[in-house]
Amino acid sequence: QVQLVESGGGLVQPGGSLRLSCATSGFTLDYYAIGWFRQAPGKEREGVSCISSSGGSTVYANSVKGRFTISRDNAKNTVYLQMNSLKPEDTAVYYCAAEWGFMCGLGFWEYDYWGQGTQVTVSS
Repeated sequence: QVQLVESGGGLVQPGGSLRLSCATSGFTLDYYAIGWFRQAPGKEREGVSCISSSGGSTVYANSVKGRFTISRDNAKNTVYLQMNSLKPEDTAVYYCAAEWGFMCGLGFWEYDYWGQGTQVTVSS
């Protein structure tokens, strides 16, 4: 059974940091690119970042470039999203998703499997 489980969300003050984790099981992570997406209330799901199956290629949305870092540890079947200098506009439910293949993109329609999401709230 394919599973992606996000963790690490919470409440943080503006300027703070969080590290999200995406623990995967039920499939061979080595063959999948992973993306992080977010959805704020009343807004469409937005691609935040993605990483190729080997980890050698990453993509970031302009809104998070320079602040967020995606990484993966295939041996631990886990993908991470380090989020620094958080802003109130980063508040959303964050999802990880898996896409079969080497390369990745930020279109949600490309992805095969999804986690349930973790809430990130940036507020003073």
